[in-house]
Amino acid sequence: MAGKITIIGLGAGDLSQMTLGIYETIMKAGSLLVRTDDHPAVQELRDRGISIDSYDSVYEKHDSFEPVYEEIAADLRQRSADGDVLYAVPGHPLVAEQTVQLLLHQSPGIEIDVLGGKSFLDEMYTALRIDPIEGCQILDGTALVKETIQIRSHLIIVQVYDAYIASDVKLTLMEKYSDDHTVYVVTAAGSASEKITATPLYELDQAVELNNLTALYIPPVKKEEQMYRDFDFLRGVIAALRAPGGCPWDQKQTHSSLKKYLIEEAYEVLEAIDEEDDDHLAEELGDVLLQVLLHAQIGEEEGYFSIDDVIENTASKMIRRHPHVFGTADAKDADEVLANWEEIKKQEKGKETRESLLDGISKGLPSLMKAFSLQKKAAKVGFDWPDEQPVWDKISEELQEFKEAASDDERLKEMGDILFAVVNLARFNGIDPEEALQATNRKFFNRFRFIENELEKAGKTPEDSDLQEMDDLWNKAKEIY
Repeated sequence: MAGKITIIGLGAGDLSQMTLGIYETIMKAGSLLVRTDDHPAVQELRDRGISIDSYDSVYEKHDSFEPVYEEIAADLRQRSADGDVLYAVPGHPLVAEQTVQLLLHQSPGIEIDVLGGKSFLDEMYTALRIDPIEGCQILDGTALVKETIQIRSHLIIVQVYDAYIASDVKLTLMEKYSDDHTVYVVTAAGSASEKITATPLYELDQAVELNNLTALYIPPVKKEEQMYRDFDFLRGVIAALRAPGGCPWDQKQTHSSLKKYLIEEAYEVLEAIDEEDDDHLAEELGDVLLQVLLHAQIGEEEGYFSIDDVIENTASKMIRRHPHVFGTADAKDADEVLANWEEIKKQEKGKETRESLLDGISKGLPSLMKAFSLQKKAAKVGFDWPDEQPVWDKISEELQEFKEAASDDERLKEMGDILFAVVNLARFNGIDPEEALQATNRKFFNRFRFIENELEKAGKTPEDSDLQEMDDLWNKAKEIY
């Protein structure tokens, strides 16, 4: 007859820390399976005549913890087929014990009892003199990711068994905390062997001894400048600027008044990209993020949306439009990804009523970008030249019509036709006309600045020079820019 699995916690330290009920259960059973021998109470129980087998040998068979836990859980299930099993883990069975979770959630038809035990967390709070009600996170050192870390809360990291894990934990924490942030390594909390060692974060994997009874405590960040990398802190800064007593300029802004700044900041991002200046790019992307947060704060104040809605919409859209990453669809290359994207987008917009295929292009786009988008949309339904030669013919035609234009109004219209035709030529050659013109603008600026500098060396200004001299300098500048 199949037995049941009873799971008990050995507590945080030696037998003096073990609850009376757990102790009596062990002594009555006379034998015990333990996840690891590396616990102060295990040898004491052996000394009192308890037969104990451990799963330490399973750890030596695998390179990662997941298969270790799976093998232990599988073995316990198999043993339960022959009778009752008493299984013991350090601390409390429901605190940082993956084998217990596997047994509870992946053992259909098997009776499982959890009798509890004293958690190491109680002893950690006592040893560190902290109150978890202030905000406390408990995270697994073997699966630590920076996105889960809240730097303004107490943080306890468990399962920091050795220097290898400590090194990974250190590198992850250094993405959120300063390198010299003081952390505390707590060993055997609550036992006679309790030890607390303070160390700067950058020495975590070098300066202290780590073992199975080790946990890591990271105090909350208190200095304001150390919170500057925290997104929620930045969100609070923006809210403070808009709040009573904040900044008069920020308080008076609206969605409409901020439009021009978003465009300006976006172009400054493009400039930083072209300059290949990573520091400048990070700064300019921050300015774009500032605009997003200002709009989100205004939306939240008006009760329409918040930055959480912005993030949710973006995450949902990215997952929905990338079924080859988050679903079962296939995409062999970038072109296929783009085709899938457009098809999904079309399905999403299917319920919208549009009078024209050209609807949906932003009215606020710069004219070159808008012309490019209009032509791309028309080309998708076959309204396009079959090859590049008719484009050249069209440019020649428009140039001639401009020459023949008799009035300012006609010249204005014909110049627009010339530019539109040139955009078409760019599209046929896979060139973004906006980027191309920006590159030429930069080139012109640099060459003209060269002329000014050379004239200044001669004690002259452009007004003192003539076209021939400046043209000669221009030709020299072409060798540089």
